[in-house]
Amino acid sequence: MESTKKILIVLGHPHNESLCSSLADAYLQSAIENGHNAQLLKLSDLKFDPNLRFGYKEKDKLIIEEDILKSQKLISHADHLVFIFPNWWSSMLAILKGWIDRVFLPGFAFQYQKKSPIPAKLLKGKTTRIIITMDAPVWYYKWFTGSPGLTFLKKGTLEFCGITPVQYTLLGEIRTASKEKLMDYIKKINKLGSKGI
Repeated sequence: MESTKKILIVLGHPHNESLCSSLADAYLQSAIENGHNAQLLKLSDLKFDPNLRFGYKEKDKLIIEEDILKSQKLISHADHLVFIFPNWWSSMLAILKGWIDRVFLPGFAFQYQKKSPIPAKLLKGKTTRIIITMDAPVWYYKWFTGSPGLTFLKKGTLEFCGITPVQYTLLGEIRTASKEKLMDYIKKINKLGSKGI
């Protein structure tokens, strides 16, 4: 078995009764059963303004809600982050993008430096698994649309903030999948949870 890890599972789906929710529960249960300290953060349960209204320019006007502070604390505590969300319009859905905008702030996730064009990465030492469900075939998402949601989260956010390695699992053709195929997907995620990867 892999060494015991502190794991934060981020469920980026607006509905708690979804395949993504089942995948998150499967990962969580398996991780806990195998000795990992795992927690599930459902973005649909949080109360926050997803709009970073003033950007980074007027920090004094920015209200940091309790659920945003809670999210930052959970990320800081975790060794391994797991993001589970559906592919909508070749990217991620609004609730996850808004949460990222509000949580991954300068001073927490990265820090601009006066003498360097490259920001300091403040979340080093953590690893990530991205799990994306989609109606399209995985090959279509990767080769025809260029994996935009995956690239945005992997390179534009997580690696930018120092989180590496970033691994991913893409689950395709959800709309037409049989019950057996969906159960295979859940078993696959269950196995990842047992290893904490």
